[in-house]
Amino acid sequence: MNLEISTPLKELTQRLSATPRGARLARRLTGTSLDNWGYPYDGPLNNTAQLLASELATNAVTHGRVPGRDFELRLLLLPQEDTLRIEVSDTRGERQLQILRAAFGDEHGRGLIVVDALSRTWGVRERVVGKTVWAEIPLAGPPGAISDR
Repeated sequence: MNLEISTPLKELTQRLSATPRGARLARRLTGTSLDNWGYPYDGPLNNTAQLLASELATNAVTHGRVPGRDFELRLLLLPQEDTLRIEVSDTRGERQLQILRAAFGDEHGRGLIVVDALSRTWGVRERVVGKTVWAEIPLAGPPGAISDR
């Protein structure tokens, strides 16, 4: 049996203040990191990643905020899987079910429809304290896909 473990080629983890400024910084940090990793700042992959990071960070600030607690942005470049994984973690775990309900039927949470449309896959997982909402996008694909390479 051949089990291949995917190790990130590039990885960034950063804690940011759970404020609108922190959400803006998450977007900019995503764009700058991907540009440094060889995916141009104004390219389609980078633009999509920035939008996803911004939406996930805004949700963490708006719905997952606990006073005095930060949220965490994590970017993983997984070339073995041809994937960029964007994770945003906050300290509010009891809202996990509300996120999934809101994604497709509530008056709020419409940004997750954007996440669903732009990502290959996305989801929510529990942590010891809080939750992580993640999205994955392909690094390469057929013509017209979001890849820069």
